Amino acid sequence: MEEYMGNALVSSAYSMLTTTSFVGMGDIVTKEAFNWVFSDPKMIRASNVIGRLMDDIVSHEFEQKRGHVASAVECYMKQYGVSKEEAYDEFKKQVENAWKDINEEFLQPTAVPVPLLTRVLNFSRMIDVLYKDEDEYTLVGPLMKDLVAGMLLDPVPM
Repeated sequence: MEEYMGNALVSSAYSMLTTTSFVGMGDIVTKEAFNWVFSDPKMIRASNVIGRLMDDIVSHEFEQKRGHVASAVECYMKQYGVSKEEAYDEFKKQVENAWKDINEEFLQPTAVPVPLLTRVLNFSRMIDVLYKDEDEYTLVGPLMKDLVAGMLLDPVPM
């Protein structure tokens, strides 16, 4: 499980997406800000854990049908001899703890400006919406269609 997570957190691209979102923010993004991201701070790691585990929970059965062998669920079940539901419960606890880490890091003084932390927080929120109950990223359903329509077709007047 530890080997899987080590590879999965790096290869999932969540850090890359967070880092890319900093581009174009102007002078607030400094070399120190990028160094902060590359140092794998607690907040970035927590965001990656949220994305990886929430995705693995909701896409587990679909991925297994497609022949994807390695998943956090399969690794955890095999390593600890537990059921799928027990693995899901454990991952939900880990996601909850990752949210606590994000909140803790957001509320403490940090080496980077708050708008950058807000980007990480909002990225994690978006991941939470995409993977809360179903894999809305891979299998776009009514929830995602309604959210996109609400943003682009029926925006709230200002």
